[in-house]
Amino acid sequence: MKIKRSERLVDMTRYLLERPHKLISLTYFAKRYESAKSSISEDLSIIKKTFEERGTGIVETLPGAAGGVKYIPTISKENAKVIIEEICEIMASTDRLLPGGYVYLSDVLGHPELLQKIGRVIAAQYVDKKVDAVMTVATKGVPIAQAVATYLNVPFVIVRRDSKITEGSTVSINYVSGSSDRVEKMELSKRSLPRGSKVLIVDDFLKGGGTINGMRSMIDEFESETVGVTVFAEAAYNTNREEFDYTSLVRVNKIDLKDHSIDVGLGTYFD
Repeated sequence: MKIKRSERLVDMTRYLLERPHKLISLTYFAKRYESAKSSISEDLSIIKKTFEERGTGIVETLPGAAGGVKYIPTISKENAKVIIEEICEIMASTDRLLPGGYVYLSDVLGHPELLQKIGRVIAAQYVDKKVDAVMTVATKGVPIAQAVATYLNVPFVIVRRDSKITEGSTVSINYVSGSSDRVEKMELSKRSLPRGSKVLIVDDFLKGGGTINGMRSMIDEFESETVGVTVFAEAAYNTNREEFDYTSLVRVNKIDLKDHSIDVGLGTYFD
């Protein structure tokens, strides 16, 4: 049964938002709404214009028999800056300081709205790159990886420090913890990551960098490629760090445990 155009526009918008980076044929929409392709094209033009004006993302139309329409979530650096500055204000509270120079992040990374914004900002950085999977290490990085993977519409894989019987056979590597100089172990199920995958690494907090380098080594073990590394926050005051390319959303510039003070600012994402 045909529906009103206003209803069709709402449903089509919802359908695209729920399936980022997926190519959807105009034939599918024409059958779904019992409408001519010309009408669907007109609707998509309205959605495309609105998305671009509101900063929602890009609606890309591909011509030809194998073509269709694809929604690509993006965000401008200006809008991303507003989001991260808001988070920096939340993180600047002195009661977030933990022993060892860490910062309490669980409430921020557990807040659905903030987490969704963080995922969108990170994912927007990689819209022009081929990403097959998002990788993180258990446990704090998991919600970030899930949020990013949702916007990129790819699977996310979780590296663990101990094996689970439900994971089946695993690949295990040893790495040196950047914060403690201890040799640690991490494992990943052999079924988690196909050979030759292009992998984006995300994590919650970068201090010494050992965990990130461990995941990069794990990706090498799967004969795959690291296409990027992005962390939510970094300890910029820590000069004893492993060397690799990365971006951060938040930079913890200075921590004074004696005075219970913390200096938080924008990360390298905005440099």
